[in-house]
This record gives sequence, structure tokens and C-alpha cells, in this order.
Amino acid sequence: MKNLLPVYLLLGLLTLTAQAQDRASGTVFHDLNKNRVLDRDEPALAGICVSNGREVVRTGKDGRWSLPAGDDTGFFVIKPTGYMTPVNADMIPQHYYLHKPAGSPRLQVAGIAPTGNLPPSIDFPLWPQKEDKKFQALVFGDTQARGMKEVNYVTHDVVEECIGTGATLGISLGDIVADDPNLFQEINQSISQIGIPWYNVFGNHDFNRGAPDDRYTDETFERYYGPSTYAFEYGQVVFISLKNVYFNPEGKYKAHFTEQQLDFVRNYLALVPDDKLVVLVMHAPIVSCDNRKELFDILKARPHTLSIAGHTHKMAHVFADEKLDWHGPKPHHHFINATVCGSWWCGIRDETGIPHATMNDGAPNGYSLLTFDGNSYSIRFKAARRPADYQMNIYLPDDIPQAGLNTTSLVVNVFAGSSRSKVEMKIKGHTDWNEIAYTPMHDPGVAAMQVYNPFLEAKVNDTQLDTVFGWQMDSPEMSYHMWEGKLPAGLPVGTHLLMIRTQDMFGQVYTGHRIFRVR
Repeated sequence: MKNLLPVYLLLGLLTLTAQAQDRASGTVFHDLNKNRVLDRDEPALAGICVSNGREVVRTGKDGRWSLPAGDDTGFFVIKPTGYMTPVNADMIPQHYYLHKPAGSPRLQVAGIAPTGNLPPSIDFPLWPQKEDKKFQALVFGDTQARGMKEVNYVTHDVVEECIGTGATLGISLGDIVADDPNLFQEINQSISQIGIPWYNVFGNHDFNRGAPDDRYTDETFERYYGPSTYAFEYGQVVFISLKNVYFNPEGKYKAHFTEQQLDFVRNYLALVPDDKLVVLVMHAPIVSCDNRKELFDILKARPHTLSIAGHTHKMAHVFADEKLDWHGPKPHHHFINATVCGSWWCGIRDETGIPHATMNDGAPNGYSLLTFDGNSYSIRFKAARRPADYQMNIYLPDDIPQAGLNTTSLVVNVFAGSSRSKVEMKIKGHTDWNEIAYTPMHDPGVAAMQVYNPFLEAKVNDTQLDTVFGWQMDSPEMSYHMWEGKLPAGLPVGTHLLMIRTQDMFGQVYTGHRIFRVR
């Protein structure tokens, strides 16, 4: 029996070791010298949230945290208000540690190299930064670059004009590339020139082709950006990024939240005060998710919520109510952001060589600037390379017979308008301001932009993509920011100025003009 005792002791030690390896632990600390290493004299930070993508814990007085670990786990610190995580050379926040002992499966584009066993301590550095309760964020939807030619479109059409922005952070809402994760580095290097921390959301075109399971579709995304579900705080706002594109083994996807993600949101928000604004960012619209009700049920008791998505290549404000499974005291605002690529970089190129890229709802390609003030917010659209006050298109014939005035319609596309916007018209010198009707419809100008491209019937190659026609646009889609009105009868023959004034749900006022003639 004496010879057996060491065996029992050894088995016990092996069991304890295995149990220890099932948990990760570490320290969140004030990185005084910003060398990203926990030095002996650097203070621990208590009360900071850390997660493994499901459970969320707060650090103790000693700054320590501990969480369960699996064989494919991303650990991340949730940046608290008043602090910042390090960023890399491309301004991507380094708030995470990926634990993949065996690395990613073999894929067409490399994922994560094997990380081996858990380190003894996973330490997250933070340093203080001044954060005002009022701040701005740039929000890009679907940059969706196919090859370096379109990386350059993103760069020259949008990124360059954002340099010098007053925004303190930026977010890309997925479809960063178009089925080629090899381009992440190039587009990151361009966007980093804006000079602000940039957070990224996973989109369906960012996936790893040939992944054997949904859990492996974001391996390259993780290599560049970290976990595809995470959170951070700034001012009085809590941002939660969710990968809501779920792939089946055949490579087809649906808009869906996993149980692990729902648990993460539930566990994290249990630690977030009700006076914070909770902003969910995702790729596919929340209203298209098959289990949106489960997420809505987690949010419904909170007084301040907003969700933002891209994906559709058109802009819309959705006010979710009971019909869309929202059961809070007031409708939930879901904003579908404009896309940087517009309609997939389609259309005739301008004098700089960039396609007009008008979206399928008639709005120009561009991005949004969100202003947060405490737990309130406003949204302003910015068309790429256009003046900031370019907020609408007005459709009206140039020449109108006097006898046809009362049957002539004017149509206005207010790009970032919603059913809560007010739109008015006035004929200078002849009428007062009169409200016109909210009338969702196809934008009348989109069809005229669809130029037939004979090269699309053949195999498209780089040479053919250099043709003036570029990629052909999709068919026009319903636009939910359209208004229609009638001209007044009796206008005299001559030249007239039509004035349009709109006020959006945030109280922002925009104006537009169109000159026409009565014959």
C-alpha cells in the first residue's frame, strides 16, 4: 500500500491541475508607464468588468478576476468610462486575449495560431482618459471592399474627409470586406489614418470560407479584431457588439443570436445602471433576427436603448413595437445605417474614378455621425464627398405646363428621414409653408442610374472591371424616407423657386431648393 500512496497523490494533483486549467484569471491594472506590462508598482483597478463571452465578473479590490475557460475562448476587459485600452498601429483596441490551444482549423485564410496552455495570469492594462458626457462617434456601414481598387475607393471617398473629425471613436458595422479577409489589414491601415480608436463588427462577407462550423466563421476576424462579441463604455453610453450572422454547415446564413450571446448581454446588463444608454451594434438588422424577442426581453425594462445595423444597403429608422416583438413602454429605435460602399460600389464612375455608389433606396453612399449627450443621442447623415447640408434630393420636372400644375407631383427623398420627420414645401413669393405627406416608395431617380453592363454576362476580370460602367446596380428597393406633394394651381408663367424644409426626430432642420419653370 505504501507504493500506491504516491499514485493517489499524483492523481489528485493532476485533477487539481486540470481544474485550474479550466479557469483563466488575471489582473486589470492602471498601466502607469503604458508599457502594457503589470509592473510591481502599478495599482490594480477594482470593479472593472471582464468577460469570457458569456459570464461577466467584476474585478475585486486586488484587481483580480477569474472566469471559466474552454478550448476556444476570448477573454476581454470591458473598457470602463474614463479609461482606455491600448490600441495597435491600426487604432484597433487591444482589449482581449484569445485562448485557442490548438489554434484555428485549417481555412482558406489564416486564423489564430495555436496559443498553447493558458498563461498563469491574463492581465489587462488600462489608462485614464478624459471623457466628456457629450461626444461623437463615426459609424460606417459595409465598406465591403473587393480588392485593392475598392479599398482605395473607401480611402478616397470617405476616409480622407474624416481626417480631423471631432469624433472620439469609430465603429464599422460589418462587411468590412467582400468575402476576402486577406484585405482586413489594408482597409484597417486606411481607416486608421482618421486617428481615433476604431471598433469593428462581424458581417456575413467577413467570414472564413470553408469553415466547418459557425464558431469558426470568424477566425480571421478574431485575428485582427479580437472576439466578435464584446462591449465597451464611453461617457454615459454602453456599446455592445454582437455577431448576429449565423452560418449553417452549407455556408448559408441567417440573422440570429446564440444562447451564449444572449447570456452575455443578460449578465453584463445586470451590472449596468439603468441611467446608462445601451447601444447594440450589429451587422444584420435586429428586426430580421429570428430570435429577436429573446434579446428584446432582456432590454425591454431599460429606459434608454438604441440598436444600429448595416447590411441592407439602404437607410431606415425602425420603431419596433409589439408587432416586432418589442414590449417595452415605448418603441425601440433601431437605426439601419448608410453604407460606405453604397450599392456595392456600383454605377458609373465620376471624374476621380469612383462609382456614384447610390444605395438602392436612392440615398447616396456615406456614413453617420452620432452625437451622444449623457444618455440621449442624435444621428446625422453625411454623404460621401458632398457638403454636410446635402440631406435630400427633390424630384420635379424642370418645365411644367400651367394647365398641368395641379396634377404634377413633387417627390422628396430625405436621406436620413423617418416616419417621425416633418417635411414642408413653399413656393417663394406665392405660398406659405405647407406640410407634404410621408409616402414610402421607390426613389424615382434610382432606375435612371442603372446602366446596362454587357461585361456582366461574361466572366468578369480585373480588366473588365476597369470599364466605365463598373458593377451593375441591383433593382430599386422600397425607400422609407420619401415624401410626396402637389404643386399649387394658378402659379404664373415664369421661373419659380421651390423650397423644402424638414425637421427630423432629433429636432435637426435641413433645407433644399429646386428651381422650375411654368410654361
